[in-house]
Amino acid sequence: MRFATFILLLTAFPAFALEPKEIVIVANKDSKESMDVAAHYVKSRGVPKENVIALSLPTGENIDRADYDKKLAGPLREALADKKDKVKCLLTVYGVPLRVGHKVQTTEETEIAAKAAKELTSAEKDLADEKAATPPDAAKVATAQKRVDYLRQRNQRFNNNESNACVDSELMLLWWGEYNLARWQPNVLYWQIPAAERAKAKPTLMTCRLDGPTPEIAKRLVDDAIDVEKVGLKGKVYVDSRGIKLGKGEGGTGYGGYDESFREMAALLKANGFDVTLDDRNELFAPQSCPDAALYAGWYSHGKFIDSGKYVKGAVAWHLASSEAVTLRDSKSNVWCPNLLKAGVAATIGPVAEPYTIGFPKPAEFFGLLATGKYTLVETYSRTVLFTSWMTVLVGDPLYNPFAKNPTVKEEDVVSSPKGVKLFK
Repeated sequence: MRFATFILLLTAFPAFALEPKEIVIVANKDSKESMDVAAHYVKSRGVPKENVIALSLPTGENIDRADYDKKLAGPLREALADKKDKVKCLLTVYGVPLRVGHKVQTTEETEIAAKAAKELTSAEKDLADEKAATPPDAAKVATAQKRVDYLRQRNQRFNNNESNACVDSELMLLWWGEYNLARWQPNVLYWQIPAAERAKAKPTLMTCRLDGPTPEIAKRLVDDAIDVEKVGLKGKVYVDSRGIKLGKGEGGTGYGGYDESFREMAALLKANGFDVTLDDRNELFAPQSCPDAALYAGWYSHGKFIDSGKYVKGAVAWHLASSEAVTLRDSKSNVWCPNLLKAGVAATIGPVAEPYTIGFPKPAEFFGLLATGKYTLVETYSRTVLFTSWMTVLVGDPLYNPFAKNPTVKEEDVVSSPKGVKLFK
């Protein structure tokens, strides 16, 4: 399915209705801690023991592309072959690699890429010559520009520089077979994809991860989720936008679009009774300035965690920046995800490498759908993240539904963000 065919129409949301029996846990059998976290989830959430797939994997956070295919995706696909229609969610746990490396080019692919690069260089020279003509011929410039644009887009398929990805995001496409690894693939579970378009697509799985600086933290994510679900998540909301205005005609995926979505998140939740603090300045929340935080979203302190909040049990918090999940287990790292987990949050999102802004869910959509109480954490994420085979990881209990007991936002009040902007035409 081409991304350009994704027309934002009001359609019925895909029905997930996730149950424990539909979750498969992927663990590293060469790591006792990994197996312990998997066993804890089985016991806590009632996932069938046979739904634990234990594989022999590298114990670090990285896995190269060959080993990903040979040791992870391939064996997992084989183990689940007779359960293909019964599995909706893959849950990776502590000890399973976080990031898969670049695709290594074959000799033939290298030759094709070199030839394509020369063709693009020649086309770019032709374009420059047409622009330098006196006077330039507008029609010839337009034709030359069109060819350059086409070749640049085409050549992305031959460039493996951005074929690395988050393991979990890659696993969403477990049933796709071969697909282009350059950059991303569209997420057909996105909540505004027309049902007819979704029906044409190959099966896509939801994914989530129980991980963190220690196995105890990974287990705590589950325990906190279960405790909070009994009474509902309660606390304050903190939104840290930057005062960047949405430009006229802007597509909604750049800085202005995301900053507007942060403000829309604040307005939506405030209108539905939340105690919301919005900081719409470029400066970030100061350390220890956000007490009783239940929900937090902000940006852009790149790789520099700011301990701004005192988080309540069950808090959901994420910070939009480029490197905030390059590690989840390094307790000395200054990136946001491991530090948020150490600070006590129950769920977070972050990228394992450069995601671009569009690699994140829109804040108003993610937190808006979560606050309806109709969807679990993984269902909310799967509905709002735009890409698969890309950089972002969801950390938390996939079954966590913090607002099941106290739904606060009506589903019909959650709209495409920024309002009035159509991402795909």
